[in-house]
Amino acid sequence: MADKQIQYTVSRRKVKYPRLEFKTGNLVVVAPFEFEIPPLIEKHRNWILNKTKFINDALEEIKKEKLIKRDRKGFDSLIKCVVKEAEEILKVKPRKIYFRTMKTKWASCSKKRNLTLNPLLEHLPEELIRYVIFHEFCHLIIPRHNKKFWFLISREFNHPETLERKLFGYWFLIWKKKMERGKLLV
Repeated sequence: MADKQIQYTVSRRKVKYPRLEFKTGNLVVVAPFEFEIPPLIEKHRNWILNKTKFINDALEEIKKEKLIKRDRKGFDSLIKCVVKEAEEILKVKPRKIYFRTMKTKWASCSKKRNLTLNPLLEHLPEELIRYVIFHEFCHLIIPRHNKKFWFLISREFNHPETLERKLFGYWFLIWKKKMERGKLLV
């Protein structure tokens, strides 16, 4: 559907409140069955346009990049090396490390000090894998994204905002490839 140049699809579900999602790089309006969509789009027009520009800019920045193809053994070896490096730098260890495909995240850190890594990381350049893992290790020390957290990150990575933007670009590149091929790359 289009609403004055804003492209979106609608997913009607048994939900109480509507929401706008860009998980795949395309706008999806998740809404209750009888909900009026156009007023919602109009109300959030500026946010939608800004988010769309951000996604397009992130994709433009990595347009010459290719998704990395690693074999499982090479990926596991790289992860072990990067984890060991993060443990040595930050002097912390997670309780366990899991791999699970996630629809919206590269990785996560639980209150129980477990790290979950998205296997889609295997398609990223090593620098971004290092950043994602280091980011999650920092959460073992500081749970929230506050000034102390970003200070800790910036001690190891000079421009984390640039890396975050690249991660968005790769995320949407992977989803773009998924939609082209009709399946996830894992």
